[in-house]
Amino acid sequence: MRVIIQPSYGTTEARRHWADTLDHPVPFREPRYAEVLTPAERAALDDEHPDGLARFWGATPQHDRKMDTLAADDVVLLTGQKHVRAVGTVGRVLRNDEFARRLWRPDPARCLWRNVYSFRSYRPVWIPYEEVWALPGFTAGDNFMGLRFLNPEKSATVVDGLSLTPMWTA
Repeated sequence: MRVIIQPSYGTTEARRHWADTLDHPVPFREPRYAEVLTPAERAALDDEHPDGLARFWGATPQHDRKMDTLAADDVVLLTGQKHVRAVGTVGRVLRNDEFARRLWRPDPARCLWRNVYSFRSYRPVWIPYEEVWALPGFTAGDNFMGLRFLNPEKSATVVDGLSLTPMWTA
């Protein structure tokens, strides 16, 4: 199990994306979404989320190499405004530009997302950065500005130090 720190609430655009795909599950079987999924992507999402609903987040193409290593059950800390705002575990991972565009309707002049992942489990939380900074290996004042994939040792420190296990196993 690995922990990913994903900035996700720091800008107006990110907060709009949050409202679109994290505040409420997305009905991915609706035609506007389903028509741009490949048969394999539809099957994978249906298998993971049999009710046809899922929360989604993602990343821009500059993170393709990191996102190639994202795996089911990785733990994601969604951050913004100096708090971990939600914790989730990864369900399915897709690379689908058009699906991402339909999820988030990005400004074409800005970065477009293409890497998309669903959440197998998802819990809103309110953990101040100070609690993360207090853990071994973290630095006070670090505002987690970029996407980070933590190594196994640091991942275990976060899971244990923030008592996260019950958040995704419940």
